[in-house]
Amino acid sequence: MMLRLDYDAIVVGSGPNGLAAAIVLAQAGQSVLLLEAKDTIGGGVRSQELTLPGFVHDVCSAVYPLGIASPFLRALPLEQYGLEWVQPEIPLAHPLDDGSAMLLERSIAATGQTLGHDANAYERLMGPFVANWDTIVHAFLGPLRVRALLHPFVLAPFGLAAIQPAQTLLDHTFKGERARAMLAGVCAHAQIPLDHVTSSAAGLMLAAAAHVCGWPVPRGGAQMITTALAAYLRSLNGEIVTGVEVKNIDDLPLARAVLFDVTPRQLLRIAGHHLPEGYKRSLQRYRYGIGSFKIDFALDDPIPWRAQDCLRAGTVHLGGTLEEIAASERQAWRGVPPEYPYVLLAQQSLIDPTRAPAGKHTAWAYCHVPNGSTFDMTERVEAQIERFAPGFRERVLARHITDPAGLEDYNANYIGGDINGGAQDLWQFFTRPTVLPAPYTTPTKKIFICSSSTPPGGGVHGMCGFFAAKTALRRVLGGSKPRE
Repeated sequence: MMLRLDYDAIVVGSGPNGLAAAIVLAQAGQSVLLLEAKDTIGGGVRSQELTLPGFVHDVCSAVYPLGIASPFLRALPLEQYGLEWVQPEIPLAHPLDDGSAMLLERSIAATGQTLGHDANAYERLMGPFVANWDTIVHAFLGPLRVRALLHPFVLAPFGLAAIQPAQTLLDHTFKGERARAMLAGVCAHAQIPLDHVTSSAAGLMLAAAAHVCGWPVPRGGAQMITTALAAYLRSLNGEIVTGVEVKNIDDLPLARAVLFDVTPRQLLRIAGHHLPEGYKRSLQRYRYGIGSFKIDFALDDPIPWRAQDCLRAGTVHLGGTLEEIAASERQAWRGVPPEYPYVLLAQQSLIDPTRAPAGKHTAWAYCHVPNGSTFDMTERVEAQIERFAPGFRERVLARHITDPAGLEDYNANYIGGDINGGAQDLWQFFTRPTVLPAPYTTPTKKIFICSSSTPPGGGVHGMCGFFAAKTALRRVLGGSKPRE
């Protein structure tokens, strides 16, 4: 492709945030070039036949509660470009060793029925968050510097719960083990130990999202989200070029703004010579979180769950009790491969038959491990599945393993296998990527960051790219102009 000599803006990296940034800029009438180092776009939102022909696996992310909840993505006509959300009957199942399972259902009341004596406590906790969902999602999927102060009476209860360590919140809220275990699994999506402050935040958001909008998957695979975003961007005259690794910002065509869907480490390598020393030192202090170890399975039958209700769920959390899950996350944080890992598993083919040949199935599973770990977790992950689904291994036709190094090779933003773009503990919850009033800016006027290393952080929602692009429009691009 013959590129222009200059653009209003260039976006480096085509993950969901890079695509979001490019779309916002193109919507404003700016000329936009999106560059991707790999041969296919999408970052963590891509699908491939990783195991056997006809088995479609989501290479990284797979289930999208924040995608369907995202104010940015909801506003786009993506269904016109092939995106179709498919909802499981139940968003989440969490089996126990006694053969039963807790079910996070769309209804709060139905969820309470599987939590025993804690049904009322669960409704008291989650009811207000569901009732005030629109306010909460706009605040906490935004730049966390100011938005949480705009509706203090609505947001304070959520904020006070979210900032607590998950173990503290769950121990004080629930009397029984069932509710504690189920919500511990949801909170562990944060990838920080459950005894750390703010470890409740992700769990409360995801649990509320399950009741409000579900935990859907895209029909045909995660790639369909990327395909729809790219088609919409092209309809706005945005240009996309793949197979171009940007190693030096000086090699780019001329542009008034360059937005990087990369983490601080990569930004320093690509554009560090254009950044002042003090800012570079602050980026060098940015911390990456625990990694992930992932296995994709091709199966000749559905997983033989002991708790049959698990076959009604799109996502299954495997880890047993709150104490077990907390121990697994603590070990990974401290640099020890968990002996009994907390496993997140999705079974998309149960609700989307396009994922596997007729009568066959897929499963997607990962656990948290130390950043950069080289330990092979295959046996431990499969043992956890077998624990709750005896006979699982007999149904495996093929498997594809991706360790932290493999994840980083697949997506350079996944430093050491960290799929969140950096640790999202208390400090970096509010200071991603460093302490600046406008976190998407840098001291160099034309350089911006739009990755998950900026607020609101990890997850497929596009909001980091949305806010970064809006910032660039205000700061250097002069807002909207008529599109050509």
